[in-house]
Amino acid sequence: MQVLVLGGGTVGGYIAKRLSEQRHDVTVVESRRELCQELDLNDVRVLCGNALHASVLFQAAATTADVCFALTGSDETNLLAGSVARAMGARRVGARVNSIEFRDFTSFDYRRHFLIDRFMTQDYLTAIEIASRIREPGAMLIEHFANGELELQDVLITRESSLTGRPLSDLKLSSDVRVGAITRDGLSKIATAADKISLGDRVALMGTRAQVERVKKTLLTGSALRPYVLIAGGGEIGLNTARILCHRGYDVKIFERNLERCNYLARQFGNGATIVHGDGRRRATLDEQGADKADFFIACAGDDENNIMACVEALELGTRKCVAVVKHGDYAEIVSKLGVSEAVSPYDVMARQAEGFMHVGALVFQNSRILNGDVEVLEIEVGGGSEATRRELRDLPTPRPTLIVSVVRDNTAMMPSAEFKFCENDLVVALTTSPNVANLVHLFERPR
Repeated sequence: MQVLVLGGGTVGGYIAKRLSEQRHDVTVVESRRELCQELDLNDVRVLCGNALHASVLFQAAATTADVCFALTGSDETNLLAGSVARAMGARRVGARVNSIEFRDFTSFDYRRHFLIDRFMTQDYLTAIEIASRIREPGAMLIEHFANGELELQDVLITRESSLTGRPLSDLKLSSDVRVGAITRDGLSKIATAADKISLGDRVALMGTRAQVERVKKTLLTGSALRPYVLIAGGGEIGLNTARILCHRGYDVKIFERNLERCNYLARQFGNGATIVHGDGRRRATLDEQGADKADFFIACAGDDENNIMACVEALELGTRKCVAVVKHGDYAEIVSKLGVSEAVSPYDVMARQAEGFMHVGALVFQNSRILNGDVEVLEIEVGGGSEATRRELRDLPTPRPTLIVSVVRDNTAMMPSAEFKFCENDLVVALTTSPNVANLVHLFERPR
């Protein structure tokens, strides 16, 4: 595929290199001449110029680009440059946008206004990745789809409950949650109305975060102390991670050295999290704040070395599991040797988002790594005039097995009924098997 990367900084350069290694035709636009000269990217064309200028985008072949990633350090530049590239002909555009002001669609939908297909928010995506590594007993995996509107939690059934041993059709689950797949004896299958949940199964729950949490609590009846989590660093990664974990009912404590930032965090959380003015990377501070009783410690402040050493200190004090944010892939092996449970790289998180975006037609995003077997999770954009817009869901010839999990319309997720009719620009989240992907996507494609 022909890929245009706007911004050759750390993130843009990293993604350009990854996509080039996968044999994509990559062009990078970077305005800083010294950086253009320093970029060491084999088989990547580097164009020195301003990504906001149409003449530069024309030289970079934006008119024929399959995918454009706007990854400069400025949200405003990414929005505008990505929008111009899209208007010039780029088929699909992803933009790196960190500010909550741009990501809050309640007052104004910047993404739709600027014709951006997906916002790539590094700190938020990193927080989601960290949260997915924090698993209480029973919880195996957590993923997010449709720009964070939907959550998948893969839950291990460790005890009998009111939901086990009965057909799914008999379970009165919330209308905002689906049992997407059941994994038994290492093999995943898309759930049907006749399937029953049994002890030892892994159940993939998909829906809005609040409803998934409610159903999960029913499945895990009797499990229940609140996991105690310490977070070193109250920056955007720490803030977003704490929000996710607080929403799940975790007992969260955030360490932040900057007093003004502490006050800001206190206003954000109220009674939802404890804010400590201090350095969470110092052994004395961790000891004083009960690291020996902590289930999890997350180091996301400062540089890689300090984050790794903070995890080592927490482990020595008795914390059960640690997660370190490290930007450089070279540290992965070192982290493992030091006993640190998990290392999360913001660059890898962004690169995986980009890789999942590399599709043609109506298929927006594809994730094949979540469940065992050949079960695929797809995000599909509904094209105008497609077969899906002309029939109700029950009359749509979807290949079997397929489960339409949810539809996002105007930034609101909904679970479709049999009578549901799709509209142009709806974002569909579906589960199907690998051989069915092409046939399913075809139903949502705009006629040629």
